[in-house]
Amino acid sequence: MTNTSTAPQRGVLASLIRRLFGHLAFLYQGMPQKCGINHIGVSSVLPCLLIALTGLLTGCNSSNNNDEDPKTIPPNILFIVMDDVGIDQMTVFGYGGLGPFNQIPTPSQPLDRSPQLPNIDTIAQQGVLFRNAWSMPACSTSRAVFFTGRFPLRTQVLGALGQYDLANYQLSPYELTMPKLLKERGYQNALFGKFHVGLQQNNPAGNAMVSALGWDYYSGWEDETGDPSSIDTSAGLGEEYEGRYMCGFVPSAAQDAFYGADTGACYTGGGEQCSQMSAEGGIPPGRACRDSGGILDPNQSCSMPAPENIQKGFSILSAHYVSPLWINDEEGQAIEVSLTDLRARTFRGIVPVDGAIDWITSRPKDTPWSATISFATAHTPVMQPPQSLLSEDAEVVSRLLCAAPEGASPELENQVLVEQRELTTLMIEALDSELSRLLVSIGAATLNDDKSLVLSPDSNTLIVILGDNGTLGYSVKLPFDPFGAKGTAYQTGVWVPLIVAGSMVSEPNREVGDMVNIADLYELFGEVAGIENVHEVVPRALDSVSMLPYLTTPGVESQRKYNFTQVGNNHQAGGTINQPCTFNQTSCSQIPVSKSVCHDNNGVWWGVEPDQPDVPVGGYAKCCEVNQYLYDREEPMLKMDPLSAEAIRNDNYKVVQNHFFGDEQPPAGDYPNCASSISTEFYRIDERKYNPQIDRPADNLINPDTGIPDDSAEQAIFVDLVHQLNLITDSVQPCPPGPPEGYLASVDGNQDGVVNDEDLDNLSRFAEAGGSSWYDIDESGTTNLTDYGLVNDYLGIECPRE
Repeated sequence: MTNTSTAPQRGVLASLIRRLFGHLAFLYQGMPQKCGINHIGVSSVLPCLLIALTGLLTGCNSSNNNDEDPKTIPPNILFIVMDDVGIDQMTVFGYGGLGPFNQIPTPSQPLDRSPQLPNIDTIAQQGVLFRNAWSMPACSTSRAVFFTGRFPLRTQVLGALGQYDLANYQLSPYELTMPKLLKERGYQNALFGKFHVGLQQNNPAGNAMVSALGWDYYSGWEDETGDPSSIDTSAGLGEEYEGRYMCGFVPSAAQDAFYGADTGACYTGGGEQCSQMSAEGGIPPGRACRDSGGILDPNQSCSMPAPENIQKGFSILSAHYVSPLWINDEEGQAIEVSLTDLRARTFRGIVPVDGAIDWITSRPKDTPWSATISFATAHTPVMQPPQSLLSEDAEVVSRLLCAAPEGASPELENQVLVEQRELTTLMIEALDSELSRLLVSIGAATLNDDKSLVLSPDSNTLIVILGDNGTLGYSVKLPFDPFGAKGTAYQTGVWVPLIVAGSMVSEPNREVGDMVNIADLYELFGEVAGIENVHEVVPRALDSVSMLPYLTTPGVESQRKYNFTQVGNNHQAGGTINQPCTFNQTSCSQIPVSKSVCHDNNGVWWGVEPDQPDVPVGGYAKCCEVNQYLYDREEPMLKMDPLSAEAIRNDNYKVVQNHFFGDEQPPAGDYPNCASSISTEFYRIDERKYNPQIDRPADNLINPDTGIPDDSAEQAIFVDLVHQLNLITDSVQPCPPGPPEGYLASVDGNQDGVVNDEDLDNLSRFAEAGGSSWYDIDESGTTNLTDYGLVNDYLGIECPRE
């Protein structure tokens, strides 16, 4: 059931009042915390005053402030997920781009600096820093892994989801997800922000898909592609203005003499309110208006009704500032938040924190909870965060370019790349600011007089901070490899920050250098909830190992002998995959899920409606076809990024297997072809601070003439790692075994190990609704009688065990 609401009355009024008093409240941060905290941060005095004034809030009912001994209930779980923040960004791990062995910034690169993250640094110093954690190479794959404890080959969430991907490649409601596991132990579970293990277009649950996976409450974005939309370069002013405002707001007149403005009419509330704005404190009125949820009519005075283009502008999405916000409530209803609602027009780094504070502080005091706050910061397209979250000069920040305008010179395009790196840094710093507000608001931390963070020892809350995958290439910090970054199985793509603090941590302020996989977080959450053996409770194969000993027993032996990561291609109807996108005239990738995502990542699109004028309107299906196009015109061919990849490592060595559709680099003079190929690489790696040894292609230990390392000891290690990799990739077999033609998905759609009448009943239910499902056996995009027949043919068989 889907309801549309401009704003649930209670939440909206509370949010508006909180914002009005935000800056005043900041002055009171050092006071004892008892009530919820607003957008900037509020002590117990102001929230209670607001409660008395509005009569609409829930009152001082924080689950972290109660008269019961917190040890009588399991710890609460606060899970913070950072989007596209690799370990290369983190000074607390010894990296960040400006360590003692890196070059000092030069005038030509003045903006390549380390993110300043005092709150994350403090949490690490008061917790346990995991120096050797692996994620999957892409956001959807990682999320599916840590929410199930199962590698991508088991969940079939193989790559970053796009709007055309079938339900077969979205997280299945038949998985025992983290919230389902915790619910069995009495937890209430909520998710805020980015979801991206399902997309509503092909998901049978539609906009209620988060509820269908077990969460009791959800407030987050359901974008068409799963990630922020493109920036509205009209700044809400309509089609006539498109392409003028690359950061989504009207800049100052000094920055843009033609289209900028130092004054204007700021319309809010869907155009029902208006106020005059002028530049102040280095912030142009266009940015200030946008940051407050409005649209600036430059160099104009307020008029009512609002101009027609302004009214229409309130229906335009814009990256991190105007978002398709949905709520799945406790009854499982999907509620769409209007784009005129302030919550849908607030920076994405703030919205999930607002929602989490409201939900956490209203939990019953005797009930444990888990809250996942999944930031979209710092995912492309990058933009200036609100100035209130930053310490950098407002005028300098406002002048940064978020994207290059059409027809930009190569020099300007290069400058934009430099400034996008700085915008990425600013977005990560804004996340750090909001993290402090969140922890203080829920009673998990307090602030010293200098505003530094102190974790509360009696909060009974376990805090986990994780990067979901490596940093995007152009934002990677030295000495890491921008060509082996997000989307690849190389170290820069999968080596991520992981910090655990709070409840159950013994002897904080220490590091763990042993291998950890993000799958292990699933088991950790179960252990924290009191489940002694998570593997016995879950009816399917798990890839996780225990993490709890690292928290409770300093110096415990390593729990993992090997680590694994994987990325691949999700399928669309008819077995198609993402179309090509090229970068910097040097490489071709099929990771971007659409033309808009390709452009948001500074790419050139070669799929449907290609950017190249002489390419067929349907575009090309494969990167090797792009190379054929270039070859025919005697132009340099491109390096093709792998279509899929796996990697495995032990303590010191790593094997990477890349799968290509077409030669990785055709021999000189040879016509490129689209034959499949696999490359296997072998590296020595480590995790030392400042200058770690990572897997750069020049350091590949494989002798190209023999296909193995030259050193005999390394040969044995290589053979063992390849063997272990094959054990994992071969551990999932199709059902039916050796499926005949037409069987692309398992006939055991509910994954219970047997094909029976329950599968037929499930299939029939999905077929009534039409569209894709986990019983679309032939992957046609429709669950129908054909699929029914395919399942019925194998009724009664048992599927191969994982």
